Amino acid sequence: MALRMWASSAANALRVSTATASRPASSLFRSFSAVVEGLKYATSHEWVKHEGSVATVGITHHAQDHLGEVVFVELPDVGKTAKQGDGFGAVESVKATSDVNSPISGEIVEVNSKLNDTPGLINSSPYGEGWMIKVKPSNPSELDSLMGAKEYTKFCEEEDASH
Repeated sequence: MALRMWASSAANALRVSTATASRPASSLFRSFSAVVEGLKYATSHEWVKHEGSVATVGITHHAQDHLGEVVFVELPDVGKTAKQGDGFGAVESVKATSDVNSPISGEIVEVNSKLNDTPGLINSSPYGEGWMIKVKPSNPSELDSLMGAKEYTKFCEEEDASH
C-alpha cells in the first residue's frame, strides 16, 4: 500500500496518469508510453522542460521503451554548445545504440553524471532522475517548434501504427 501511495504521489508530481480499468485516464497515458504535460517534445523522442534560464533535456518514455534496457550513456562536456536537431550524446541499450539530439540550442551547463554509474535511470525515471543535460538556451523561441503532450502522443501513436 505504501508503494502504491508513493507511486501515485510520484505520478501526480510528474502529472502522469495512474488510471486503472475502473477509472478512465484523464491525462495522456498509453500502454506504449507515458507523456508528461508541461514538457515539449521533439520528433526524435527527446523532451525538454524550460524553467527560468535553464532547459532540462532527456529522452522520452517512448524512446527508452523502444530501446530496452539502457546499459551505457555518452554525455557531452559542460561548456559545449548544443544545436537544435544535432546530436549531443548517445544511449546504448541491449538492443541498439542511438544518438540523442538536442531539442534546443544553447550552452550545456550541467550533465547528469549519475548516468555514468546508473544508466538504467533513463529506463526507470526518464522524466526525473534520468534527465541527461541542462542547457542555457540561446534561442528560447525554438521551443515553439516542438510538440506539446497531446501532439507528441498522437505522433507516437501514428509512428507505432506505421511500423
